[in-house]
Amino acid sequence: MQILTCSAQLQRLEGILRKSLPLALPVYGAVLNITRGNPGQFEVLVDKWPDFGAVLARPSGEVANGDMGHCRDKAGENVRAMRGARQHWECGTLGPLGCWWGHWGQEPDPNVRLGSLLPWHVDLLNNTWPYGGNARSRRYLAELLGRFPHVCLQDSTGEPFSWVLTDHFGTGTHSFTLPAHRRRGHMQVVLTVAAQRAQARGFPTFG
Repeated sequence: MQILTCSAQLQRLEGILRKSLPLALPVYGAVLNITRGNPGQFEVLVDKWPDFGAVLARPSGEVANGDMGHCRDKAGENVRAMRGARQHWECGTLGPLGCWWGHWGQEPDPNVRLGSLLPWHVDLLNNTWPYGGNARSRRYLAELLGRFPHVCLQDSTGEPFSWVLTDHFGTGTHSFTLPAHRRRGHMQVVLTVAAQRAQARGFPTFG
């Protein structure tokens, strides 16, 4: 397998995979993250280039040996660009929320705002994730929280009660609303905001 590290190759691969959506969606999302700062430190491999028949996305360095090819212009080393996008995702005001709730005929709650999940919220995420509750899941969620965009709603005290994370493949994961806040349209707002912001960054949305 050949590891693609050249930005031109990765951009070309992105265009090829786009034509095969939604079948190629998981690896396409990983390539989008790689070409947009590579916050998850992933790499993409093909069986041959450019006429590949198989493509694989994996954590960088997962396998020690690999054909690095002839192009050394490694893409995605500036993680700050992705972190800037993540911070942009997390900011919000009350105004737009009223519009989103109104779309579903809901009355906006003046005590609700878009906010940020912080590092110490990882235990809350781990305890509410169906696959969580252990040290491995906690490390995984902490990585998602620290590296990838998320959308979160907070109550009047600043505590999160509804959220969705994104992962290495550009997909939404661990969307959850605390039981006391359900049946009020909160998750619809969270998912809509996440989808709009993902599309603004060039990520496709399916659902």
